[in-house]
Amino acid sequence: MLRSVGRGLWNYRSLIFIIFTPLLLLPLPLVIRTKVAECAFVLLLMAVFWVTEVIPLSMTAMLPALLFPMFGIMKSSNVAKEYFKDFHFLLVGVICLATSIEKWGLHRRIALRLVSMVGVNPAWLMLGFMSGCAFLSMWVQNTSAVTMVMPIVEAVLQQILKAKELGCNGNVNPDLQLYETDMKIESVKKIARDEKKPDAPAEIFTCVEIQTLPQSDQSDQSDPAQAAAYVPAVVSRSQQDLMMCKAMCIGIAYSSNIGGITTLPGTSPNLIFSEYLNQIYPECNCINFGNWLLMCFPISVIMLLLTWIWLYWLFLGSDFTFLWQCDGVQSGKEKAARKVIEEEYKSLGAVRPQEIFTGMVFLLMVVLWLTRSPGFMPGWASLFPHHSGYITDATVALLLGFLFFIVPAHGPDKKYEAMISWDEFQALMPWKVALLVGGGFALAEGAKESGMSLWVAKLLMPLGDMPVLATVTVACIIVTTLTEVASNAATITIFLPILSPLAEAIHVNPLYVLIPTTLCTSFSFLLPVSNPPNAVVFAYGHITIMDMVKAGLGVNVIGLLAVLLAVATWGVPLFSLDTYPEWAPVLPAINSTIP
Repeated sequence: MLRSVGRGLWNYRSLIFIIFTPLLLLPLPLVIRTKVAECAFVLLLMAVFWVTEVIPLSMTAMLPALLFPMFGIMKSSNVAKEYFKDFHFLLVGVICLATSIEKWGLHRRIALRLVSMVGVNPAWLMLGFMSGCAFLSMWVQNTSAVTMVMPIVEAVLQQILKAKELGCNGNVNPDLQLYETDMKIESVKKIARDEKKPDAPAEIFTCVEIQTLPQSDQSDQSDPAQAAAYVPAVVSRSQQDLMMCKAMCIGIAYSSNIGGITTLPGTSPNLIFSEYLNQIYPECNCINFGNWLLMCFPISVIMLLLTWIWLYWLFLGSDFTFLWQCDGVQSGKEKAARKVIEEEYKSLGAVRPQEIFTGMVFLLMVVLWLTRSPGFMPGWASLFPHHSGYITDATVALLLGFLFFIVPAHGPDKKYEAMISWDEFQALMPWKVALLVGGGFALAEGAKESGMSLWVAKLLMPLGDMPVLATVTVACIIVTTLTEVASNAATITIFLPILSPLAEAIHVNPLYVLIPTTLCTSFSFLLPVSNPPNAVVFAYGHITIMDMVKAGLGVNVIGLLAVLLAVATWGVPLFSLDTYPEWAPVLPAINSTIP
């Protein structure tokens, strides 16, 4: 009987947690009975539900719309306005571009070209794939970048191992077939269910199956059961080859997060931070695509190179003679890798008009973002002097994204079809992230209206006695730790309303605190469930959890030090971090501390 009761309680543990969490927090609104306590109740309840995910993240984000009107903090109509902001228009435009890139295969052409440029030595091959994935993740969601690159990586790895099995004579498998299927195989579905980070919309992962059967047997590959087969085991199980697979796969997962921090639309925390800044500090015009790129691109380059060296040392050894050796002699495995890369690139055929148009729109979008309001010179937005501040990066993204639904994909000899369709767009559109972000904006506005932000600021005033860089370091460590088990978007949404009052309380430029913590939110490298890219790579079966933990600890340290270096050096003149800005409120009776 007791065993049955225990099993039943365990099966319903999520429901029990959902019921008892608000009951334990009820003394806040019922005993203290202030607007600050009521808002704190909503904040803590959402934070617990976001971290544990006992309720879908997007539905937890709806709690302000339900509870703020009930507590009298905000009217329902005012709360509803917070759920759709300029952020969402930017997201729509970027996803339109990403949809076209993926539909017409431009991502494969970019990735294969970058890889072929760096060579096929295992170390250089790893750097090539990492660079390609990082570049793609600057413009598309991190998970999408990984699912675009990993099939190519898997094909190259299997071909290298097959070459060694055949005697390292450079022969390749003529019947190698690369299949990409959208079927949700059970092992990947389990990781998707358990994983904690909806940083990207993709819930359908790419599965790779390397077929080495004779050509005559390929007619059976249409069988769904065979098509959904899991990624095969590594052909060669030598320690060196196993380590190469581990290093390559982990490098792909990490490079997607590293590349994502480079641009504002690259990852959800960046966009959430940008919109939060516009909402809480409307007079602040410091953050745009151009200066964010200037700030974060060096960070990404430093992180990418040091992560590459760290992974090479951890998995492949300490022999770095390849850095200065240029003898031009290739081993059998290197010849096999180069051949499969060349064959994959040739299979793409000539550059199609659709790819050219997508690439042109992509370049135009970047140029317009960079030149809209660069700061050191007047941008094209100054052509509209009577509408200053009206045009944003979202305007550019939405305008160019709109073109993909208008421009015909084919010539007049075929039936009219736009570059992308609505069904293709909405398959990639991260609706749950959009709702999650909206809930964060509503929560931030409720904290301001209820006075909780001012209360938190006064509570944190004693931190003004610490050196500012020490305060920022502590905040970054806390955020980096929490983001390993909670959603990137949820983590930054929880901390932004806490950290901005902290900066005001110690009389420090809010950007000095918010920028590094926003970047550290993307440093979720330790576990397969830390974010979707880790989960996708883990599903290929080459790495273990301990491999990722050991590698992730080093990359976390690299990322934290790189961010602190950037904030303390080139970030100071770029954003005037050494002065308290006019757009930030001045709180009475504070301890002044200048970084």
